[in-house]
Amino acid sequence: MDTERFVQFKDRLLANCRSVIVGKDEVIEQIVICLIAGGHVLLEDVPGTGKTMLLRAFSRSLGGEFRRVQFTPDLLPSDLTGINFYNQKAGEFEFRPGPLFANFILADEINRATPRSQSALLEVMEERQITVDGVTRRMAEPYMVMATQNPVESFGTFPLPEAQMDRFFMRLSLGYPGREEELSVLCRRDSREILEELAPAVTPEELAELQKSYPGIRVSDDVAGYLMDLVERTRTHELTTLGVSTRGALALYRAAQIRAALSGRDYVIPEDVKTEAMTVLPHRVVLSGSRHLDPAAFIRRILDELPVPIDRP
Repeated sequence: MDTERFVQFKDRLLANCRSVIVGKDEVIEQIVICLIAGGHVLLEDVPGTGKTMLLRAFSRSLGGEFRRVQFTPDLLPSDLTGINFYNQKAGEFEFRPGPLFANFILADEINRATPRSQSALLEVMEERQITVDGVTRRMAEPYMVMATQNPVESFGTFPLPEAQMDRFFMRLSLGYPGREEELSVLCRRDSREILEELAPAVTPEELAELQKSYPGIRVSDDVAGYLMDLVERTRTHELTTLGVSTRGALALYRAAQIRAALSGRDYVIPEDVKTEAMTVLPHRVVLSGSRHLDPAAFIRRILDELPVPIDRP
């Protein structure tokens, strides 16, 4: 398999987004993995770290139609999916599509909307379709929901249910930039000006080709068994109320394949599984007992305990 196409695709996207967001190459690479896998991403962090700017830069680098929705408590499901309205001039009902009918959806502060409104995303995130008044409409490809939320503030927010969290391919966090990186941001032009000048770096056709070819990345029996050991441990561990679902296991398998391809390899190594496990699995695990337990630390602990398979000649 020619993995050079994957590497070039990643490098062009990184270079484009790097002009807007400084020092977050690893997060951008994870979003590239999510995109190729056809998944959705949840970006959690405190306000002012560049979450919205990163997702805007990423969508502009890919081209396609972009829509941003500010989630608020008074948002209705029909505000997202669209409605059928009566056109008096035509004398018939017409469908007015909502903002979900685009290629890239930015659901800003998703946890500020009520569960009723959050549920409007369930069908489209899983099945790439929206049903309104009994009529189902398919989404155009590529399709990606990118949501942000503030994990610290709880006033006026509604936690996402487990069924919706499981539909996010991965959960990421930007964190604060380093000192030198932040100084460079302070001294340069406004990021909004740079964003307006940003041109697409890749095409939907290139993305479609990579999406068709990445399943050809080889996963040995030992590595696949290692992945399943990790997933099963989250289901049987005494600290878990809810372990990783089959959807989560598939997501980890695909993410490891794509990480291998972006690294220029046509085979998966255990390190690919370990790296992707930290973004794909923690938000799918519900821990029992204390709410102060960190799911990411829990996954890391399991990874430290599991024996890693050794490559065989």
